[in-house]
Amino acid sequence: MSLNEIKDNDGARKKRMRVGRGIGSGKGKTGGRGVKGQTSRTGVAIKGFEGGQMPIHRRLPKRGFNNIFALDWNEVSLGRIQTAIDAGKLDAGTAVTQAALVEAGVLRRAKAGVRVLGGGELKAKVTLEVAHATKSAVEAIEKAGGTVTLLASKAKAGETAA
Repeated sequence: MSLNEIKDNDGARKKRMRVGRGIGSGKGKTGGRGVKGQTSRTGVAIKGFEGGQMPIHRRLPKRGFNNIFALDWNEVSLGRIQTAIDAGKLDAGTAVTQAALVEAGVLRRAKAGVRVLGGGELKAKVTLEVAHATKSAVEAIEKAGGTVTLLASKAKAGETAA
């Protein structure tokens, strides 16, 4: 068998209906468009059009605000960090950074910076170098004997990440 002998299974590719090719074709004359009216003509694209009535997307109120400058953080809990240390994926002796968390599989990809949340229990003495940490997370880390270093995130250069 060669490439020029390969063919699809029967019925795998259905031929399209050719419209407007005479009454014998089954889709002749108006070609499935009905009789008269706007949609029987060419150049009609009325997706949100409701016949002159105020469209629903304009009747409904706008809600909220979308901040285009908002930073997308990698949020990780203390429990997830402890699980990674217990599994041997993270070394508690070295500084835990965003790159180390990605390499350990705790985070899928690096974003604007890491925000440590206080959920879960931390037993290991770790040094964290992150962009942001909650008060409860900082307390739990310092209680376990570790330290937290807050880095300047990818935010504006002069800002402090707190």
